[in-house]
Amino acid sequence: MVLVSIIAFLLAACSNNEQQSQNNQGQPEGNGEQKITTNNSNVDEDNDEKVNKTSSGTSALADVPKLPATTSDLIHQEPGKYADQEPYADGIEEKVIEDLSKLDPLPQDADEKTKKLYFRYMYSLIAQDFEDPQNLINKWEYSASGNPDLPDSKYQFKDNYNVEVILDASGSMAAKVNGKTRMELAKQSIQNFLSDLPEEANISLRVYGHKGSGSDSDKELSCNSIEQVYSFNQYSKEKFSEALNQFEPKGWTPIADALKASQQSMSQFDPSANTNLIYLVSDGIETCDGNPAKVAKNFSDSTTQPIINIIGFQADPKAQKQLKQVAQASNGMYSTVNNQKDLEEEFDRAEEVLEAWEDWKEDAMSEAEYAETDNYFDILGFTNDWYYKHLDQSNKITAVMNLAEDAEILTYDQISEMEKWDSQISDLAEKSSKEIENQLENISAKKLDRFKKSIKEKFSEKTDK
Repeated sequence: MVLVSIIAFLLAACSNNEQQSQNNQGQPEGNGEQKITTNNSNVDEDNDEKVNKTSSGTSALADVPKLPATTSDLIHQEPGKYADQEPYADGIEEKVIEDLSKLDPLPQDADEKTKKLYFRYMYSLIAQDFEDPQNLINKWEYSASGNPDLPDSKYQFKDNYNVEVILDASGSMAAKVNGKTRMELAKQSIQNFLSDLPEEANISLRVYGHKGSGSDSDKELSCNSIEQVYSFNQYSKEKFSEALNQFEPKGWTPIADALKASQQSMSQFDPSANTNLIYLVSDGIETCDGNPAKVAKNFSDSTTQPIINIIGFQADPKAQKQLKQVAQASNGMYSTVNNQKDLEEEFDRAEEVLEAWEDWKEDAMSEAEYAETDNYFDILGFTNDWYYKHLDQSNKITAVMNLAEDAEILTYDQISEMEKWDSQISDLAEKSSKEIENQLENISAKKLDRFKKSIKEKFSEKTDK
């Protein structure tokens, strides 16, 4: 049910502060033997991160990202325009060819640097969003909520639990997913989530951008439209449904001010007696001139000490980047979801924690054994995700190069030469995945042993009294 305590100890190794640090390779950093290091590099690094128009021969190659050379590069690469789409799919193939047509045909006598520039451009179109292991660890810590040995007190169970969902009601939430709008799917998932929480939990629903429109003339009205439509109280199906159904997606996206409003509302809850949890669901970036990452950091560091988790609902690469920054600034959890099933799975994670709050057991040793199994499957899921991401990425770059050949931008021989960079990146992804897996497993095993030892000592203390 709860991923539990061993993960917390893994976290204790990876972080001594609420804002966890990363080493210079972008991986979780702990103390001494617990530090994860990723100094691998299988791809020749490009010194020219930005290329001007004259050196490339085409403006499409200006500012093209360099290829990943390290694990950190893979983790932090910006997802491509077609990362989640198949290049040969109906309606997509034409768009890919349109983007490829921005390139001049590659000359037969092109030098190595120019060939690599072309490959970099095509790679940037399909680059995948590899999961950051630090985000996985943050999920573990959140799922381990309640353990009194957690290094961060805000994750320990308290007498009261307050949950606020902040919902994006901007115009883009009217986009449809399998016949229903994003807003309809989000509302249904939120209702299911909050209705299943322990009845003692205080819940709140806050919305923003639900007034006005997306026009410039309505910007001020819409950006100021932040409303707590269900104030902290126990769940009532009738009252909550009434609150949930009184708004529809309309305007702009004031994420920063919504977090400010939430902070003001939550200031009444002393963290020594309250666990304060925020879930912000958004499909886009801040559009009301605020700085949501800065606000989230201030909120997280405030006396309220909330856990701030962010869900990007079908968020595009630009939105994902900003929403991840918001979660990282508050040391919270970020997840990208693409459909209702994904969204409900994220809420299920929170529900499990709250169920654990309701019936927390003293049999911590048993919980530790469960944690060992859960931790194993989480690491397995992480490595499987990396495997399929790099496999999908390799297939897509092959498809894009073939489309470039069809468009007479590349020749068969030129594609054959470029395949070496695809192979190097695939090798890098496999090596990085295994490296992270091994180090997480080693840290996990060490911390599990220490945790079991601490439990036995505590049981002994209780027995002696």
